[in-house]
Amino acid sequence: MKVDRNRVYEKCNGHCGYCGKKLETIKDMQVDHIDPQWRAVTKEQKDRINAFDNLMPSCRRCNHYKRSDNLEQFRRKMATLHNRVCDHYIGKVAIDFGMVDIRAFDGKFHFEKQ
Repeated sequence: MKVDRNRVYEKCNGHCGYCGKKLETIKDMQVDHIDPQWRAVTKEQKDRINAFDNLMPSCRRCNHYKRSDNLEQFRRKMATLHNRVCDHYIGKVAIDFGMVDIRAFDGKFHFEKQ
């Protein structure tokens, strides 16, 4: 199935569907499968996995970080990210110097806030 990249790009008005970052051009976009491709075995499952509703415009970083997680697994991973950033020495230094403001993930991705 050929993906209509323009349609996917416009799905979130040229923004990453996860973090909301502006995708300056369509070339900056990666097409993510909300429900990962590896889950599809049968032809019917593959058709559903590749359906437009399962495709999300994504920035490279979100697509890489989400990897093969489904949406709820990714949400759980994001819910603990602020703690993991604060656990690292370099993160603590940045916090001490007032260089970063760490906030917990509110549980909603950009496409859910639109």
